[in-house]
Amino acid sequence: MFAVEVRDHIMIAHSLPRPVFGPAQAMHGATFVTDAAFFTRDLDEDGLAVDIGAATTVLGEVLKPLNYQNLDEVEALNGKVTTTEVIAKFIFDRLAEAVADGRLGPGSHRICKIRVTLHESHAARGWYEAEL
Repeated sequence: MFAVEVRDHIMIAHSLPRPVFGPAQAMHGATFVTDAAFFTRDLDEDGLAVDIGAATTVLGEVLKPLNYQNLDEVEALNGKVTTTEVIAKFIFDRLAEAVADGRLGPGSHRICKIRVTLHESHAARGWYEAEL
């Protein structure tokens, strides 16, 4: 298995309105370093798994509607508790749509798995990974 992983970040505000989250129930901010890995079983004739430029562009497009937003007010996340894991799955789903739409270039059809990792700090990270 081969993979290309690209990185970007988002700065968000949100609240986690359940007692289990203690002080994080209140509105607070977070910065997530966001990694997206795209996996293929083989390389193309140019020795590529995925076009890094296309992967970087698509990740940026997926993150743009979340960046500098209050996730409590983002319609697509309405009714969800925006934990790190929920945000990772949200990003994953949009990346999977981009792959299905061929937006990662001619090799899009060869992508068989995606992993999204969010790093909130040096002490915590959450991720979502699934085969396509």
